[in-house]
Amino acid sequence: MAGLVVLIIAVIAGISLYGYASGLDKDLKRTDAFTGLTTDRPAKAIEGAQNMLLVGSDSRDPDSKDDGAGKWRADTLILMHIPEDHKSAQLISIPRDLWVVIPKSNDAECGDGSRAKINAAFAFGGLPRAVHTVECLTDVKIDHVMAIDFGGFKEVTDALGGVDLKVEQTVTSIHKPYRVFKKGTMHMNGEQALDWVRQRKQFARGDFARMQHQQDFLKAVMDKAASSGTISNPAKLNSFLKAVTAAVTVDNDFSLTDMATEMRSIRGNNLTFITSPNKGSDTIDGQSVVVSDKEKALALFKAVAADEMDTWMAANLKKGSGAAGSN
Repeated sequence: MAGLVVLIIAVIAGISLYGYASGLDKDLKRTDAFTGLTTDRPAKAIEGAQNMLLVGSDSRDPDSKDDGAGKWRADTLILMHIPEDHKSAQLISIPRDLWVVIPKSNDAECGDGSRAKINAAFAFGGLPRAVHTVECLTDVKIDHVMAIDFGGFKEVTDALGGVDLKVEQTVTSIHKPYRVFKKGTMHMNGEQALDWVRQRKQFARGDFARMQHQQDFLKAVMDKAASSGTISNPAKLNSFLKAVTAAVTVDNDFSLTDMATEMRSIRGNNLTFITSPNKGSDTIDGQSVVVSDKEKALALFKAVAADEMDTWMAANLKKGSGAAGSN
């Protein structure tokens, strides 16, 4: 779950251990997420704001048959916006089946490519192509990229002693060992939670249900980290942070210390979860895809680029709601 990277930043910011954060910076795996992106990138409108692409990779998915060729296949795409005042964050889930134009190369102009599910961008050109595709879709400049793999997902959850998650209906997993998730609140270890947030075919809302489960998981992990004594227990904190940093890959310029400073005031109740506005599922070229609501999506991403999300949320989100678009 890509959103876990938000948690490590929030924890480090909360305890203000910037020396420790600096040490963890050295432990992070890094990649050039912006290779060849020299053409048709959006301008940086507000210098103090940050936009980060969070990627949940299935590079260690137990069902993956070709780990090498699909290193950066993505199960989860989230555009995280941190406003200039650094007092909140908005996390916009982009459905992996969203039907978009994928640029034909990393330096191709927007629109010069072919239509496919946005998830295919990773197969076409890895993280850089995904960055280019998202920037073309949103016209939002992406400052940093963070990816977390499924193996790390399990380890991070286990480092917290598991989490409690709400199961809205009893379902049987489509993955071995075909565990049953019973309606109600279930305590899940890392392996169980990973299995749960990967389910989608059993739900009428399909991928939108899975995105909701991912968001619920992030909130549960943040609550558990705050309530289980993780921050105040050096041994637990070390185990948790080491598990997260081992699972995360970031771009070459990312600084955990800088990000911790910028997100010092952000906590779970300062996060707003939004789904990129869409018209739901349709069949195009024989594929089940998600169709964007272009007018509403344009308004949302214009607000992100201009750092005017407070105004957008006041006009578009119901009180107590953290979702927009078809869910």
